Amino acid sequence: MRKAAAWRRVLREALPEPPARVLDVGAGTGALALLAAELGHRVTALDLSEGMLAVAKRKAAQRGLELDFVVGRAAEPPPGPFDAVMERHVLWTLPEPERALAAWRSVCAPGGRLVLLEGSWGGDGPLERARELAAEAVRRLRRVPHDHHAPYPEEVLAALPLARRSSPRPMLEAVRRAGWRAVRIKRLRDVEWAQLQQEPRLLSLLEHRPRYAIVADA
Repeated sequence: MRKAAAWRRVLREALPEPPARVLDVGAGTGALALLAAELGHRVTALDLSEGMLAVAKRKAAQRGLELDFVVGRAAEPPPGPFDAVMERHVLWTLPEPERALAAWRSVCAPGGRLVLLEGSWGGDGPLERARELAAEAVRRLRRVPHDHHAPYPEEVLAALPLARRSSPRPMLEAVRRAGWRAVRIKRLRDVEWAQLQQEPRLLSLLEHRPRYAIVADA
């Protein structure tokens, strides 16, 4: 509940006033899409996984919410137009992030908004590597599964331009190069705090990373 409340607050501040047409890219099982719909937005949930969207559909039905669901790639959004395009922890996983950012801008209405909910996941050097190994050892010992997926293989990470960045600066630069304007960033400390409360204390501290909302205008 703490985590959902923190994300609800983020969406209320970052998205346009409801009712807005919102595209949630990489919606998965619908966590943020459903929160946005509860806030009064008209939401389209886009994801490559038909199975994940099926789960999101069931959740929406249980809550009495109406959303549109589209199976497709992040860089190939439905035509819209949308008043806002949002994503959470998706952009850094794309091999061509600027192409995706430009595609999202192309389906935004005049005055549309981009909302990236990302973090600084990486770092370099032996200390960072030691922290990663320690966190993985704690997960195995405590039998705590990863939230979404197992760690990416090294060869996959090497092909992702925004992976393992210790600063949001490369993401901000990619947003600007893709043609978005008035780019601003806010640290999501409430979300970070809620995440710390969700897992064993030692694991939370080892895996703690800064989270940000990056907002820009079309």
